[in-house]
Amino acid sequence: MNLMNIVVIDGYTLNPGDLSWEDTASLGQLTLYDRTPTELIVQRCKDADIVLSNKVPFTGATLAQLPRLKMIAVTATGYNIIDIDAARDKGIVVCNVPAYGTASVAQHAFALLLELTNRVGQHARSVSEGKWLRSEDWCFTERPIIELEGKVIGIVGYGNIGQRVGLIAQSFGMKVIYYSPMIKPWTPDEPADLPTLFSTSDAVTLHCPLTPTNHEFVNKDLLKLMKPSSFLINTARGQLIQEQDLADALNEGRLGGAALDVLSKEPPAADNPLLTARNCIITPHNAWISREARTRIMEVTMANVRAFLEGQPINRVG
Repeated sequence: MNLMNIVVIDGYTLNPGDLSWEDTASLGQLTLYDRTPTELIVQRCKDADIVLSNKVPFTGATLAQLPRLKMIAVTATGYNIIDIDAARDKGIVVCNVPAYGTASVAQHAFALLLELTNRVGQHARSVSEGKWLRSEDWCFTERPIIELEGKVIGIVGYGNIGQRVGLIAQSFGMKVIYYSPMIKPWTPDEPADLPTLFSTSDAVTLHCPLTPTNHEFVNKDLLKLMKPSSFLINTARGQLIQEQDLADALNEGRLGGAALDVLSKEPPAADNPLLTARNCIITPHNAWISREARTRIMEVTMANVRAFLEGQPINRVG
């Protein structure tokens, strides 16, 4: 096969400088962009045979303008940025990176839950602000501390990450229930439908992919089923939640709190209602970003490209 033109269209988040593109460069003629605005996608990819994209979208209209393109290697697990049907019609192979972030994302989900229950960050700030110094008692707390043992955690999406979260929850003595389109008979955890899961859980955590059928499925109808003391955690996709409905539930005291690593638009608009909602913790979509996880992405992506070049694609999603 002739030397392929490989374009990394948005490489900075994957590799801000602590990893190497050397393996990628060994597979073809490499062109690297840290970031690419929408209006430059076609210009930068017009001569590409292979594109590596993390979050830059490739719509049907964009793909129609890229006649040389043969493969899109998505440097993530989610591939909703690609018009899969259009890619298939044009014979473009699309591959992703499954399971790279299982440990990191599960760890982050529990970091968010523990911040909701223990408020470590808030209390550390209170000490630096001198509030403990001025306390009349030897201990000081701004919010109640909540023990996890015996609480129910509901996990929506029981793939690799969801099951890892379940294992961590069990180590805290929590009861695990889950919702999944497929029952997992090999786990000791209990399946539940969505209304049951949302109404009985003390914490609900989302670990499902975004699909056309679950867009904003966490809306006022499901939120009103939750206990006033319960928490909602999302490290999956922001578009799974109807954000105004969640903000209303938080501001009206109908929910104990929310902790989110993802929002519907990223970076968020200044008027996103969750930015000012009560008892809402937001981290900037960095659950996945440990160096260990990013190294796995690089390794699997290179394996995907090599397999494609050898005529035997792996991790193919389109």
